[in-house]
Amino acid sequence: MQVVVGSGSVGTAIALQLASAGEEVRVVTRSGSGPEHPQISRVKADAGDAAALARIAKGATVIYNCANPLYYEWPTAWPPLANAMLRAAEASDAVLAITGNLYAYGPVDRPMTEDMPLAATTVKGRVRAKMWQDALASGVRAIEVRSSDWISPKYSLIDQAMPAMRRNRTAWMPAPLDVPHTYTYTADAARTLVELAGQERAWGHAWHTPSPAPMTARQLLGRVAELAGLPAPRLRTYPKAAVRMAGLYDKFAKEFLEVRYQHARPFIMDSSRATAEFGLTATPLDDAIRATLRQM
Repeated sequence: MQVVVGSGSVGTAIALQLASAGEEVRVVTRSGSGPEHPQISRVKADAGDAAALARIAKGATVIYNCANPLYYEWPTAWPPLANAMLRAAEASDAVLAITGNLYAYGPVDRPMTEDMPLAATTVKGRVRAKMWQDALASGVRAIEVRSSDWISPKYSLIDQAMPAMRRNRTAWMPAPLDVPHTYTYTADAARTLVELAGQERAWGHAWHTPSPAPMTARQLLGRVAELAGLPAPRLRTYPKAAVRMAGLYDKFAKEFLEVRYQHARPFIMDSSRATAEFGLTATPLDDAIRATLRQM
């Protein structure tokens, strides 16, 4: 039996992949939501309750951390969640597979590799760095699969821009549009987590999800428009001062300001290690975009 905490894009993809392979899967969320499949049971619970999660995960071979607290709740929501999953993995002698991101590296001046120091300068980055450091120190068999911004129907650049693009109106974006950036397809992150959770030589290490070649936001959205049969997108960037002003009354805008550095200069993830070690490769960009559009 395997446990998936969270039913967002990555958690859902992991649960369905495992279930299709005949695995018994428990999906744990506060609402009891999740994908439907005969092999999947959906459990309504607070995954931050260590005792409750340990009971739910009893006998699990892998626990997947696919939780997604609200941006502005990270400092308070992540510590109990991460601790509960560590304790549950410890109690069941399960592998802990963590859905990670690139925040822990902090501002960078070269392509990110897994051996770079965790030099976060932001609150959210330090939260993520400590999660991984605690996992390594716990003695639990753990992996963290780090991804960049999503190619996904939700919580993505595509999600932000599509409403305006479909109406052939100007899409206003909160960050520069012409800076090279890595984007990761959520299904690739899910596939990498499942593969590496079962590989003993992957345990105890962080890995980067194989992702398409870096591109600018303008290039990505231009290709999205082409594949969706839409006119070339009209894109504009909000001035930084406007985003700062919005942050005075909008919690998400305020939190975005902290990580805007990721879009102000090249933000490129090197995922060659997972390819060299395990033969994993990224889904072709057009295929990833088409699959995303089918879900929107």
